[in-house]
Amino acid sequence: MNFIKTHIKFIIGILALGLVAFVFFVSMRTQNNLEEGELRNWLSASDSRRAAAVEILAGTSENTDLMVACISKMATLPEASKVKVRDAASLCAVGIALRDNK
Repeated sequence: MNFIKTHIKFIIGILALGLVAFVFFVSMRTQNNLEEGELRNWLSASDSRRAAAVEILAGTSENTDLMVACISKMATLPEASKVKVRDAASLCAVGIALRDNK
């Protein structure tokens, strides 16, 4: 009987460790950065986080407000929730560059 109790405790311990590992990996996966995320994450981010992401993606702090406004506008479009933020930032940067070269 004592042999069965020790094995049950061992199995419960292994299951508890597995559950902790599962919760850890799921929580790490959901904490993605905004630069690599999708536009649906953009709308829930704060203004300072959006500006920081634009500066990282653009590599410069020029036209940050315009880039943030452009990406925010793209995020509100239908069917745009799965578009990557970096792709939207690239499109906005090209648009701003074309506008500046008139």
